[in-house]
Amino acid sequence: MAQVRKMLGQARPANTTVVSIYSPTEGITANVSHIVICNTTGTAATFRIFHSDGGTTYDQTTALYYDKNVNGAETLRIYPLGETGFAMNNPDGNLAVRTGTASALTFTVYGTETQ
Repeated sequence: MAQVRKMLGQARPANTTVVSIYSPTEGITANVSHIVICNTTGTAATFRIFHSDGGTTYDQTTALYYDKNVNGAETLRIYPLGETGFAMNNPDGNLAVRTGTASALTFTVYGTETQ
């Protein structure tokens, strides 16, 4: 089994709707280690991050972070579930993001993929 550390996905939502940022392909197990969120504006913006293991349910039941604030021109690095991260191996599952201010935040997801 080959394990590759890499950027799993990146998104800068152009509006305030939820965007899927990563979904593993068939036969791949991913471990999401950390997410970097950069506020490219001069004012604070909020974000939400969802992990829907079996589909595209993006609400309070799948939220990892909900209406968390990032100050203007700041970068936030988060480690979901601590230093261990979390696994994704269902090709129907999604890691998704939402911003409260259109085009304000860039999300970058890092981790490993094992085939």
